[in-house]
Amino acid sequence: MHNKLGFSQKVTGATLLIALGIIYGDIGTSPLYVFKAIIGDRQITRILIYGGVSCVFWTLVFQTTIKYVWLTLKADNEGEGGIFSLYSLVRRYGKKLVIPTMIGASTLLADGIITPAVSVTSAIEGLEMVKGLEHISVIPIVLGIISGIFLMQRFGTEKVGKAFGPIMAIWFLLLFVMGSTWIFKYPDVLKALSPHYAYDLLVNYPHGFWLLGAVFLCTTGAEALYSDMGHCGRKNIRITWGFVKLSLVTNYLGQAAWLLHQENLQLDSRNPFFEIMPEWFLLTGIIIATLAAIVASQALISGSFTLINEAINLNFWQKAAVRQPTETKGQIYIPSINFILWLGCIIVVLYFQSSAKMEAAYGLAITITMLMTTLLLYYFLRFKLRWNPYIIGTILTIFIVIEVAFFIANIVKFKEGGYITVIVGGLFFLVMYITYFGKKINTRYTRFVDFGKYVQLLKELMTDDSIPKYTTHLVYLTKSNRKEQVEKSIVNSIFNQKPKRADVYWFFHINRTDNPYSLSYEVIELVEEKVFKIVLNIGFRIQPRTELCFKQILNNLIHNQEFNLHKLKNNSFKYHHSLDFQFVLIEKYISVENEFKLRDGFIIKLYYLLRKYAQRDEKAFGLDKSDVLIEQVPFVYQPLQELNLTRKKGN
Repeated sequence: MHNKLGFSQKVTGATLLIALGIIYGDIGTSPLYVFKAIIGDRQITRILIYGGVSCVFWTLVFQTTIKYVWLTLKADNEGEGGIFSLYSLVRRYGKKLVIPTMIGASTLLADGIITPAVSVTSAIEGLEMVKGLEHISVIPIVLGIISGIFLMQRFGTEKVGKAFGPIMAIWFLLLFVMGSTWIFKYPDVLKALSPHYAYDLLVNYPHGFWLLGAVFLCTTGAEALYSDMGHCGRKNIRITWGFVKLSLVTNYLGQAAWLLHQENLQLDSRNPFFEIMPEWFLLTGIIIATLAAIVASQALISGSFTLINEAINLNFWQKAAVRQPTETKGQIYIPSINFILWLGCIIVVLYFQSSAKMEAAYGLAITITMLMTTLLLYYFLRFKLRWNPYIIGTILTIFIVIEVAFFIANIVKFKEGGYITVIVGGLFFLVMYITYFGKKINTRYTRFVDFGKYVQLLKELMTDDSIPKYTTHLVYLTKSNRKEQVEKSIVNSIFNQKPKRADVYWFFHINRTDNPYSLSYEVIELVEEKVFKIVLNIGFRIQPRTELCFKQILNNLIHNQEFNLHKLKNNSFKYHHSLDFQFVLIEKYISVENEFKLRDGFIIKLYYLLRKYAQRDEKAFGLDKSDVLIEQVPFVYQPLQELNLTRKKGN
């Protein structure tokens, strides 16, 4: 099984360490704020503390261990994971699955904006507990760290990324040791793992059900376990999760033990995570926590780049510049998304000012993501793995009940700041919806013709010496997935106005496959030695390099002496050996001769508006500007058939 990191399916000490550094940043830093969020300004009682630990433990069991680590990781798309990979596996089984996929991806991106903010802020706030730093201003430090993380993206994280695994290993060891210290002092706290304490909290504690909104924070990073599967592999995730889960649960129990044995404690702004540390170790612990928060932020940012890159290639997002800042395979950088995420994080920090207020806005959107994943997972288990429908129904019903409960409990966060992630998620969804359905409408009203009807006319053009030869190889990018069909606009480009005479005509079609890293091609001869169609089968995680691919394919054909292409005099010139070819891209603009229906008009107008701010097609397809001709043609959706004209009679 192949994916972008060849070692990802192996299990070694190195791969396990890499998994720790890449996968667990978000969920691994949750002890910084979960218990603080559960307690809030409430009076500390045994039912609250025991119930809180029990809810956290069983949430990690059901949502993270069973749903994601055991079940969802089975949805392995050639080693890759994530909601778009899952969608690629099941999209043939339901046309309407595109909507839950958009919702899931949008809310994942939206909730992700707050992750760096809450993680870094929670860590830096620990400085307020250090003697002499009680009145330190936290916000400027947080803004500086977050800005530094995003600034680093353009240079790549290859060098610092090597330290992520050791940093997270130290972090989880810290969680385990700090928690164990207090468990040894007060071992009775282990009773809190019993599920009846969770039930007692939710049913008998005043407004206990609504505490699920805070409990849910312990599993918000579970989606990353699946999204980052391609980096580390399923086996490495499952093995390391045992150590990570033990460290997390131990630390939560340690915080609970400390809380239950503090007389007349008023928690206020104090964080039990830092309280369980010895005073002499506090500053070191804050530094380690900050480094872990940086790793968590980096994992989120890299994941967002991957998510948007997949969205672009699956037609869910407008074309954007995608760069590879280092030689590390698979590492990408998207400047526009980097700026959006940075701006979002800065606004969140400035708006909320403290991690306690950020926690109130955290988690609402990700519950929607999890529900959408559950829906797609049903189709995977039902149609790909062909599990018994009753078994699927039983398992997924449990998850749906849990996730709906979390969603309802998180609803109260809407007015406290949850509306921010919902609004941002809505904007992401709108872009995806407009882009996807705008392209659908665009393609639906694109007229395709059988090129065979124009063969005789083409032969006459090719032998007409009165028309200057345009190039040796003329290449058109076509959306037609049928062998002999091309767009009518391409035919018009060849014959109308200024006819383009060439020795060979090529129609180049990019076919996005469900396999993330497939890369193959087919060559179809439409007219003997004169017209060819190339179908490039390319995975949804690979950037198209159209010009490079065409050159390589053509060189292969010439080298192998196929189709007599090697006999062309102008395959190379006397003074250089470059192939003589020209790409033609046909761009559309909205014609004034349109009368839109309300929905379609709204979509197509916004689609073309978004295109103005998107990356140019020649860059998106990996074409050299010097070898590209851009032709613009009107997009006629539904032409106005008749105008209400009246003629005035002369006097």
